[in-house]
Amino acid sequence: MARWRAELEGKLAEAQFSGRDELLTLREQIDKQRQELEALSVRDLLTDTQYRDYAEKFGKVFKAGIGAAAVRELLSQIDLGEEAMRLREESKSSSGQRRQKAIKRLRVVEAFRKSNTSPTWMILDVLPVIPPELRPMVQLDGGRFATSDLNDLYRRVINRNNRLKRLLELGAPEIIVRNEKRMLQEAVDALIDNGRRGRAITGTGNRKLKSLSDLLKGKQGRFRQNLLGKRVDYSGRSVIVVGPELRLHECGLPKKMALELFKPFVMRELVAQNFTQNIKSAKRMVERVRPEVWDVLDQVIHEHPVLLNRAPTLHRLGIQAFMPVLVEGQAIQIHPLVCTAFNADFDGDQMAVHVPLFSGAVAEAKNLMMSSNNILNAANGNPVVAPSQDIVLGAYYLTQEIGTTPSGEEEVRRLRALASTEEVILAFEHGNLDLHDYVRVRMPRRNLVATRPDEPDPEGTELIVTTPGRVIFNDVLPLGDPGTENPYPSMTYRNEVLDSRKLRSLVKECYDLHGSERTAQIVNEVKRLGFHYATRAGVTVAAMDIKTPEGKGRILTEAEGEVEEVDRQFRRGLITDDERYLKTVEIWTRATDEVTRVTMGSFDRFHSILMMSQSGARGSTQQIRQIAGMRGLMADPTGRIIDLPIKANFSEGLTVLEYFISTHGARKGLADTALRTADSGYLTRRLVDVAQDVIVRIEDCETTAGIWMETEDREVGERVVERFQGRIAAQDVTAGDGGELITAAGDEISDAAARRILSERAQIPRVKVRSIMTCKAREGVCRACYGRNLATGRLVEIGEAVGVIAAQSIGEPGTQLTMRTFHTGGVATGGADITQGLPRVEELFEARVPKGKALITEIDGVVEIVRPDPTSSRADAKTLKVRVASRDVFDTTYPIGAKQVAVVENGQAVIEGADLIRGQDPEGKEIRIRASYAGVVKVAGKEVLVRTSDEEAREYPIPVAAQLTVREGDHVAAGDRITEGSISPQELLLVRGRDDVQNYLVREVQRVYRSQGVDINDKHIEVIVRQMMRKVRVDNPGDTDLLPGEIVSQFEWEEANAKALSEGGEPAIAQTVLLGLIKAALNTASWLSAASFQETTRVLTEAAISGKIDKLRGLKENVIIGKLIPAGTGLDYYAKLREEAVRLYEYDEMAESEAEQPAEAEPAGSF
Repeated sequence: MARWRAELEGKLAEAQFSGRDELLTLREQIDKQRQELEALSVRDLLTDTQYRDYAEKFGKVFKAGIGAAAVRELLSQIDLGEEAMRLREESKSSSGQRRQKAIKRLRVVEAFRKSNTSPTWMILDVLPVIPPELRPMVQLDGGRFATSDLNDLYRRVINRNNRLKRLLELGAPEIIVRNEKRMLQEAVDALIDNGRRGRAITGTGNRKLKSLSDLLKGKQGRFRQNLLGKRVDYSGRSVIVVGPELRLHECGLPKKMALELFKPFVMRELVAQNFTQNIKSAKRMVERVRPEVWDVLDQVIHEHPVLLNRAPTLHRLGIQAFMPVLVEGQAIQIHPLVCTAFNADFDGDQMAVHVPLFSGAVAEAKNLMMSSNNILNAANGNPVVAPSQDIVLGAYYLTQEIGTTPSGEEEVRRLRALASTEEVILAFEHGNLDLHDYVRVRMPRRNLVATRPDEPDPEGTELIVTTPGRVIFNDVLPLGDPGTENPYPSMTYRNEVLDSRKLRSLVKECYDLHGSERTAQIVNEVKRLGFHYATRAGVTVAAMDIKTPEGKGRILTEAEGEVEEVDRQFRRGLITDDERYLKTVEIWTRATDEVTRVTMGSFDRFHSILMMSQSGARGSTQQIRQIAGMRGLMADPTGRIIDLPIKANFSEGLTVLEYFISTHGARKGLADTALRTADSGYLTRRLVDVAQDVIVRIEDCETTAGIWMETEDREVGERVVERFQGRIAAQDVTAGDGGELITAAGDEISDAAARRILSERAQIPRVKVRSIMTCKAREGVCRACYGRNLATGRLVEIGEAVGVIAAQSIGEPGTQLTMRTFHTGGVATGGADITQGLPRVEELFEARVPKGKALITEIDGVVEIVRPDPTSSRADAKTLKVRVASRDVFDTTYPIGAKQVAVVENGQAVIEGADLIRGQDPEGKEIRIRASYAGVVKVAGKEVLVRTSDEEAREYPIPVAAQLTVREGDHVAAGDRITEGSISPQELLLVRGRDDVQNYLVREVQRVYRSQGVDINDKHIEVIVRQMMRKVRVDNPGDTDLLPGEIVSQFEWEEANAKALSEGGEPAIAQTVLLGLIKAALNTASWLSAASFQETTRVLTEAAISGKIDKLRGLKENVIIGKLIPAGTGLDYYAKLREEAVRLYEYDEMAESEAEQPAEAEPAGSF
């Protein structure tokens, strides 16, 4: 700088002789250049042209660089401590965009500081090269090579680096060196993340080359393809066929497959049984399939279960354990009753077989995964193993009756009477009775009256009217024998026609009374009976079984006449087109219902098709109507009903126009299936990712919080009882005020208690129960807040992965529903299709602003509707508004002393600070008493009262298309809707708070599923909602280490505040945030789990900068690094129990060995 100044002053001295004008010009130029130089500051960005310009003007006075070297030099100059302090101050003093920017930078600086990471480490000077096995090169036919994209990307880096080195050695011009540096940077960028910066480097066929980042992210990336999903050994795959002779816990395994799967076990056993001397010859024996191999295989597979899996595995019942039975052929045989759980049918479905190898795996397969131990569905507690199709048909036929049950005394007396059920069966087998004949039979009263296990059995016998078929069916039920000591409580005699619904409830009752093992035996017997009598019934379908009813023509003629009348009214202008449409649809709907009634009434009770439909085995009334009656009204792809019905049925055949109309629905069904299945699968994946670390970890978090459940709920009806069953009461449940105690706080609400609560709902309007949403467990949940495990009917065990079960329970029916639109063929039923349902569930779980958002009021108050004024010139006066005003009235009293007078009159309006009373106080001093608030005066006796009304009002402009849900003068509470639509959960959170939003989300998700007839227990949705609301956003960090705007868990915030308060500082202020599934999954404590979900590169970068530590508390992170998952027996809780058991065993062993040692002889004279 000094040299430059000396040169300038020299020029100045010369210029003094060349005239004043030149001098002035030169001074101006010098000032201009000085300003230009002073305007430059550190970290300014220059273009190439600017840099060359400055270099020519100022030479070496300033220093500029290009590329990573310049960035590293700047990074090395940063003092992170000072920078953090400066940014903290800036975030406090500034606002808006500037504050946001400061907070964002502060977050990065604090991450570097906390992890002791130097920012210069972000610049690479050594590039790691991955091993050649991970970037292979393969020779193809013809001498050409196929190579991994990474080799191309590495080659580009090496070539450019070598070229730059050579240019520097040759002293090439700066512009060439700079260009080469830029190219080298681009090559390195492409290697790390191709396409992130600039244009992506492409290979042959304009295909983008796969970089290192691409190897990690996406479905085919390292995380999802190789770490979370691996191919396993000891597995096979084949087509499935039905195995009607199998027991519930068995599967038929083809001999060849079993031999291959159990090959090492067979080889070991061959050596152990001295069939051969070594493993090598044993292997040869197996490969040559010697006869003795089959005997050994039989021994090996005895009590060694295999796992069967059918893709897609939508819930945990998609993988179950079975005991293998060797069968001939190439197909796997499965029990017909497990098809529902697997969602399997026998039209070419395939299944995979896996062999559990170690003793622990075998034990878990037997005790937990065996199909006979998975009778109930974890989503709702209903039986998933229940008779269906042919079995239902057989049971329905078996328990059917010919006419109406004899009821008159004379009719009953004429019936044949038998002493016992054994006599009935004997008479039937000898052909003396028909299957559906009425008989009188004497039965123990204990079999006719339902009793609980703790109740005494009723004594005596009773003569009842029944049929041999029902006796045969009840013979397989555990009714108990009055003459023997029966360990099981008695089930009641089923003296009714059994359809699929009744058979399902029978299985549930059997499970509640007898447990899974006995239930498995009973359903197996029901299966045997069902198949046998479905065959005996000879139920079949012939082309002429369904005839068009005679009354159809008359019904259609009447309907056509009514429609013609409606059309005539429309043509005369008496009704609008919308009214014409609605009336036409109503007429045809009524006509279709009438045709259905006539069609169903024309069938005989034992008609094959009717029996199939009414038993619930196959088909529905709607399908029969379409075959024999009329197809009826159809919907177009938008869901609008076409007001032109299809009058023909499938028996008669459709006209071309009718066929064309009906294709609408079918096409929509197929399109829906293709599009929505993927959406549903993605929803399940997000749910699993959010909830995968929710595991039952502790016994009781001892919270006093809970949720209130109403005993009267119109949406749920009588099924409200299921919401209470298995919950833990948070408060004593009593019958009315001070009434009898039904369930004490901290106890489980039993099924009987839940039914009693429902029966006494007039005295018990609501019950407070423990909930997952209010659980205070720091990690996972506690047993008490979760309550009953619906898959077992008992209180949940520690170690249960309830988060994944919840995600599967919500996701699995979503997929089923999307596929189900395919079956109904688009017949208009007036109900909404899941096309509306699934996006709504997604909208709720992602916490998005809903489509067709409703306006909500932010305050309590009274509604006033402000009508638009078309004459007004103001734009806002031309829109309809709803004004909500709340008025609080309060009185302030001022007493009048002995020497004081009121200076105001009754009804006078006063402002704040106005004189009310003047005079003297008791000490004789002059005083004035003034109004504390503005208001209206009332003077009464010896006091002045000022009545103040505090009014708060909000105005809401109503959009043109919106429908109001309120009327003038309505009282509304904060958070109530004032227009039709769905409430935004984010807005509700601001207005009403956390508890109301949680209840709203649970209720709305349930509404969607219930509308589709899907039953999911509330607790599964509560698990997900809890995960969405676990975080808080820091508004003001106070004296804590938290950052403004940072999203942390509730526990971290509470701990930081406790620490700050203990040190005498200010606590942080934060508010609960509602995160959508994606954000909640990415905001998890585990960076491994987040990286394997979405945005892999961003998550890994942030984890590296902040030096994150993964404590491996969830399932995914443990699977990724190959550890046992911390659920079930893998939980620390059980590891400690095992250590304690080993320690006690060793202690007992030591005590026994000491006791066995002979006592030493005592010296003489001792006592």
